[in-house]
Parts: sequence; C-alpha cells; structure tokens
Amino acid sequence: MNYLAHLYFAQENAHSCFGNLLGDFCKGVNIECIEKPVKLGLDNHRLVDAFTDSHIAVKAAKQRFTPKRRRFSGVVLDVLFDHFLIKHWTSYSDVSLSEFKHSRYAYLIEATPNMPNHMSHVITRMVAEDWFSRYEQLTSLSGVLDSIALRIRFSNQFEGSIEDIIVNYEYFNDVFLHFFPDLLRYVTEKSIERPTQY
Repeated sequence: MNYLAHLYFAQENAHSCFGNLLGDFCKGVNIECIEKPVKLGLDNHRLVDAFTDSHIAVKAAKQRFTPKRRRFSGVVLDVLFDHFLIKHWTSYSDVSLSEFKHSRYAYLIEATPNMPNHMSHVITRMVAEDWFSRYEQLTSLSGVLDSIALRIRFSNQFEGSIEDIIVNYEYFNDVFLHFFPDLLRYVTEKSIERPTQY
C-alpha cells in the first residue's frame, strides 16, 4: 500500500503517522533506537504490506500488467490503491478526505524533526504539494507513476504504466473492493496499534 493507505491505518498522532510511513524510508536507520510509539507504527506498516503482498487478489492483479512492466506491478498497484481509496473514501471513513489528509499532513510535519533526512525531505514536499490530490484523477496519477519511473536508478520500462491501468481499470477497481475490506479486518484483528478512525 502507498502513503495514503498507510496513514489511513495509522493512529491519530504524530508518532504513529511517522512510524506508519517509516517503512518506506528504513534504509540506514537503526530501528532499535526509535521511540516505541514510532516502532509500533512501523510494525503496523509491515503488517499491512505483508498482508497485501500475500493476498490472492493482489497477486492475480499483478499478472494483468504487460510483461515489460510486470516487474514494477507492485509499485503501480500501491499507488493505484490510494487512488481507489480516494474514489471509495466515504465507504471506509466518516471523516471527509479533506479533513483527514490535512490532519495527517499536520501530524507528519510535527514529526519531521525526528525523521531520517531523506524521509523529512519527501514528507515536506508531499505536504507542500498536496500529493494526495494528485492521486484522485488518472491524468495526474499518470504523472506520479512516471516520476517514480524516472527515480529508478537502472534502465527500465516502467514509464507509461498508466496504459496498463486504463485497459484494466474496472478489473483493478473490483480487486480493490474485494481486497481492502479483507485488509481492514486483518489490521483491526492483528495490529498492536489500536485503530480508531474506521
């Protein structure tokens, strides 16, 4: 899952929001030195990722990508699932998306002094540019995915992955609607953090 979904599964405080995104920025970080509330958030991030990667519907969805892009299908689906979470937001939260994302942005900014440098830089940009607004429409989502492709440090054919999404859009939407409630139940049952907003 991508940033919005990980924040959805976080608690309503800065430590948890920090920890639930830290899983994508752990390289070079001494996990043993981070505060316990942040570590609990990191554990929750890993719980979400492990369940997502092992879900039969997600595995099947990865096979819908063309062979040249299949290597990056997990990355594409992570971002795409944020798009679908926005699309179906009112089915999963009583809080408006605008209120939710701005509260989470505030928690993240509060936590930036304690973040690894790279994470702090990314989060500051995320908030300043309101990245979640770019996940709402396929036109802007295409730019998000292509910018990820440009950051990959080896030759790849990731760029243009929106083409695979458009061809399979309704299928991927159905996958999300089948998979996400399963993930929600799993996190509610298994997380050491206690979910409060859903």
